[in-house]
Amino acid sequence: MTQIALESTVIAHGLPKPKNLEVALELEELARSKGCIPKTVGIVEGVPKVGLTKDEIVAIATKDDVLKVGTAEISLAIARKLWAATTVSATMHLAKKAGVDVFATGGIGGVHGGEWDVSQDITELSRTRMIVVSAGAKSILDLKQTLEMLETFQVTVVGYRTDEFPAFYSRRSGLKIISIDTIEEVVEVYKTKEHLDLPGAVLVCNPIPEESEIPLDTFNEWKEAALKKAELEGISGKALTPYILSEIARISGGKTVEANVALLKNNVELACEIALMLQGGGYERTTDN
Repeated sequence: MTQIALESTVIAHGLPKPKNLEVALELEELARSKGCIPKTVGIVEGVPKVGLTKDEIVAIATKDDVLKVGTAEISLAIARKLWAATTVSATMHLAKKAGVDVFATGGIGGVHGGEWDVSQDITELSRTRMIVVSAGAKSILDLKQTLEMLETFQVTVVGYRTDEFPAFYSRRSGLKIISIDTIEEVVEVYKTKEHLDLPGAVLVCNPIPEESEIPLDTFNEWKEAALKKAELEGISGKALTPYILSEIARISGGKTVEANVALLKNNVELACEIALMLQGGGYERTTDN
């Protein structure tokens, strides 16, 4: 039984309604079509679940009071019997406890520019041993500082067929990382970490498909406009990332949403390929998605 984990914050807070529900169900179906069992992670009325039902996904996508939780807030959501969507950190923690070794997300959190603001994702990546497939870190972050923090916390960062840290919507950031060209080598790196009992994740950076890429300069213009508006409105902390992404989606006329969907699907496909190879079944990637 080959499984991959999927997060729920992208459903509750990352994509606009009703696109969020449509994409959540498409990602699950894509994983099944590639031979994997999708395990979307969330908290349902205080019960952590690794593998939400369709009805639970619908609820998380449509309810207005779904809490956004990192690892630190899991116990709070459980104690208060809340509905909660899991970020990268919380998804990793819960999925690994349930025996899932491969996780596909959009982009990890990291270091914000300006005042001190660092995502729990980095801490969880440093201590939870699993394979995380992402399109780098979210473009609204300080990517140079994020990559430096990942190195400091001994996260194994590799690029899948790229020697640059992807910038989420853009394939290149100018920041160099180690390139790995084959699924077999990704799996070998992970198995070596297990053999040596080394902590932390293998972060596999998978660039957005070329046809869906947004030029970095263009995105940075949109980001600066969104950040200025957030500052004027006093938006900070956990609310900052979803606010900025929503504002950039508005400024871009929906182009960032389309790009986000494309990179999510790309990451799910690669995660399935890795998971199947990890289980010893092998995989032949198709081009129908």
